[in-house]
Amino acid sequence: MFFNHKVDSGASARRVQMMHAVLRTALNQALRWGLVPRNVATLVDPPRAIREPVNPMSPDEARRFMEAARGDPFEAVFAIALGLGLRVGEVLGLRWQDIDLEAGRLTVRHALQRAKSQGLELVEPKSRTSVRNLVLPAFVVRALRQQQLRQKQQVRWGGLKWQEKDLVFTSSLGTPIESNKVRRGFKALLKKTGLRDMRLHDLRHSCASFLLAQGLQPRTIMELLGHSQISLTMNTYAHVMPSLMRDAAQRMDALFEEDDAVRS
Repeated sequence: MFFNHKVDSGASARRVQMMHAVLRTALNQALRWGLVPRNVATLVDPPRAIREPVNPMSPDEARRFMEAARGDPFEAVFAIALGLGLRVGEVLGLRWQDIDLEAGRLTVRHALQRAKSQGLELVEPKSRTSVRNLVLPAFVVRALRQQQLRQKQQVRWGGLKWQEKDLVFTSSLGTPIESNKVRRGFKALLKKTGLRDMRLHDLRHSCASFLLAQGLQPRTIMELLGHSQISLTMNTYAHVMPSLMRDAAQRMDALFEEDDAVRS
């Protein structure tokens, strides 16, 4: 009845699933302490979450978008999300010590997250696979160099009010940035460019879809995205698989047609 009430009140299936997980864990502890005779949460099935369809950019849309983002305050945020597939919290949690522009490498160590009591704070990624070392594409390096110059100007303008936290992306005073501010900038840029509406998270999906379409192994993409299981990568980007299957079939045909030609 509790879960049904939450669903009827407008809570998403995913949110109710999280409530179910919390209740199940709490009642398991109560069971170990002898406070309850059984864990009733294990007897109830939470609602099934419907996976939102992946809505990646096309290569042409991605080129148009990044061209329009030149000089935008969030250009490097968009470039990292599109070029490396980082989550927005991971991008905003980057510190300069995590990046080596000369070597063209970046390490994901934290994510920026809002805590109810302390505001925005850096937290460790949710799984060990989320900590990863990545190679930077050239267009991401260029965007990050521009971000360095932009931040140096912000430091001069901020003067004594500047709060040095080593963050790559900050407010005009060096404090962390709210992800909603980036989302609003993203939506405004889409509208300015005349592109269809999509979510900021779709930049991450676009990165994975482009790499799969170019034949990169799903295992490599799993590690790039920081997924915990290969099945998550395959299920999320199943829409790209049919074209890869066709490509595999064509390559197999080419192989055996070549053998037939040699025998003849």
